[in-house]
Amino acid sequence: MIEIRTVTPEDAERLLEIYSYYVKNTAISFEYEVPSLEEFRERIVNISKKYPYICAIADEKIIGYAYAGVFHEREAYRHSVELSIYVDLERRRGGCGRALYAALEERLKKQGIKNLYACIAVPPKKADEYLTFDSMKFHKKMGYKIAGHFHSCGIKFDRWYDMIYMEKLLHE
Repeated sequence: MIEIRTVTPEDAERLLEIYSYYVKNTAISFEYEVPSLEEFRERIVNISKKYPYICAIADEKIIGYAYAGVFHEREAYRHSVELSIYVDLERRRGGCGRALYAALEERLKKQGIKNLYACIAVPPKKADEYLTFDSMKFHKKMGYKIAGHFHSCGIKFDRWYDMIYMEKLLHE
């Protein structure tokens, strides 16, 4: 069974443990260096001031996390957010991502958020050892649609990667 709860700054070490895999070994995150624990804790505190930051727990251990953040700074975008999700490598494809997004969407609806956006790195043509189409497929299953495709906009591991924006409208 998966339990969902709000993240606290004390969770930073475990969340960073999950995230660091993606920074070091994949092009899912375009960050090159794993942030320090202090910096990561600060990110949690700052994001949590305005938006939900949640984690999934199974067997008394955090197995994934998701959060909403600013889509764009201008006031006109206040009903739109950008989402991020990271699941422990060993717990992928076990319902954690679905549970996190469902809980996140419920919280965001209560805040009056109308538009959800996901910024997703994708390989330009075919999957490689650093990046697959799994995130895009997951978001499609969750009801997201491709809203934009940016070509060769990020470089990691000496390879160029594309980026897509996917969107889901909570309120038509």
